[in-house]
Amino acid sequence: MWHVALMTGGEVLVRSLAAHGIDVVFGIPGNHNLSIYEHLASSNIRHVLSRHEQGCGYAADGYARSSGRPGVALVTAGPAVLNTLAALGQAYSDSIPVLLVSPGMPLRHPYRGNGHLHETKDQHAAVEAVVAASYRVTSVAEIGNAVSQAFADMTAGRPRPVHIEVPIDVLDESAHTQVGCPVDLPVVTAPADQLNRAAAALAEASRPGIVVGGGARSAATEVRLLAERLGATVVTTTNGKGVLPEDHPLSLGAGAHLPAIAEWARTRDVIIAVGTDLGSSDLWNGTWQLDGTLVRIDIDPRQIGVNVRPDIALVSDATRALRSLRQQLGEGGVGLVGGEAAAWALRVGDEASAEGALWRDEIQAIAGVLERDAIVAGDSAAVCYYGMRANLPLHAPGGFLYPTGYGTLGYGLPAAIGAKVAAPERQVVAVLGDGGIMYTLPELASAAAEGLAIPVIVVDNGGYGQIRRNMELRGYAPLGVDLPSPDFAAAGRALGCHGVTIETPEHLSEQLAKALVQDRPTVLHVMEGGAT
Repeated sequence: MWHVALMTGGEVLVRSLAAHGIDVVFGIPGNHNLSIYEHLASSNIRHVLSRHEQGCGYAADGYARSSGRPGVALVTAGPAVLNTLAALGQAYSDSIPVLLVSPGMPLRHPYRGNGHLHETKDQHAAVEAVVAASYRVTSVAEIGNAVSQAFADMTAGRPRPVHIEVPIDVLDESAHTQVGCPVDLPVVTAPADQLNRAAAALAEASRPGIVVGGGARSAATEVRLLAERLGATVVTTTNGKGVLPEDHPLSLGAGAHLPAIAEWARTRDVIIAVGTDLGSSDLWNGTWQLDGTLVRIDIDPRQIGVNVRPDIALVSDATRALRSLRQQLGEGGVGLVGGEAAAWALRVGDEASAEGALWRDEIQAIAGVLERDAIVAGDSAAVCYYGMRANLPLHAPGGFLYPTGYGTLGYGLPAAIGAKVAAPERQVVAVLGDGGIMYTLPELASAAAEGLAIPVIVVDNGGYGQIRRNMELRGYAPLGVDLPSPDFAAAGRALGCHGVTIETPEHLSEQLAKALVQDRPTVLHVMEGGAT
């Protein structure tokens, strides 16, 4: 039972976060959020200090992807809030539950353009453009309910970021009120007639396939069981990578963009697409041509028909829908079938290997060191989207953190920090390009201060390599794409980390293994193509 007590706005906010199971926030204190920090210091919530608000947002994102629980970013008003927008946009694009908590201008001076410190023309509207909902409370009594509503928004239906703005004067005010408490939410389940139609189609299928997106991260067991029951080969999107272990005999990996996978999709008589928008950020070259029946499972009714119209639409929690289909199909059936899966895997593997040839030795060096439940945080870099996505085998849901769709640069390092805080017992590795890491390089100091054993692999091609190539393909003279390479190993050491310049793939393997058991991060500077 939740009791009424006299509390300040800052106290209600902190206690409401704790009541919803929050045990860590990624934040930066400022003059306007000190009332929150006063009570945060006396709570059981861990505070991880970022070095830039963008880092707060990405770390909260990485925490959410790795823990399955909402991540929280805590910043001050004005420029600090606007610094989080790229991270919130990425979380919105990838359906990640991130809560941004910030102060706002006081109620007595609401955005009047009178020069108040950190005043923004319309902070609430600016954030609302990249989140599912933004709540500006106007009294201490509203704070608890706003927190409860935010968590309901993030955990019921499609998870996406939410913002709570509490005016400075409300944070300092006191009132008799209640702490916000968690709300029991119903689990969305598809209608029985639609489930029956889908089960009937699967029962008749001779060449079934399953496409798994990020919306199926929590349904890994049911994905595997249904695939094995049907003998269905499984393709994942980038965000679904690892939902089915990539050494499973039915796995075709995360190369949804490859021509071989487009042909695989065309030859399926039934495809079940789970928690994916089947969009261009994964397929790259338009939509697949599908000659068979498409069954889509998605918790968001607004999402289930985008890009490719389904023949059967199941608006449902992924675990519930997959379990219901498997139960309707009953025991027995096809079971594991290795022949067709092996043939497709060979073809897909050849295409993926050719695409990632430039980084083959480095990827093999990384793969040889990783444990089965390792987490790799990538960035919008060629080594990740051409190299690791389809060539680095990962075996755990949420094992590949990557800025799909929105495609922000600088994501990998702070996301790895969030992942390591969420799962300290798991190996966590960050892989970025030399361009991307410069966006969030100061977060090395944050990781060092926390004593996080994160290897940070910087693959250096001397600039924005993909943009350079695109300019050349268009016949343009490259402009603004060449970056003098700093000594990233030395930069890491200057920020409190270990730092090593890598000389060979064997050296990378050796130093990566060492970095995974250090008392702080290690920057591993790798020249693309083996140049030194």
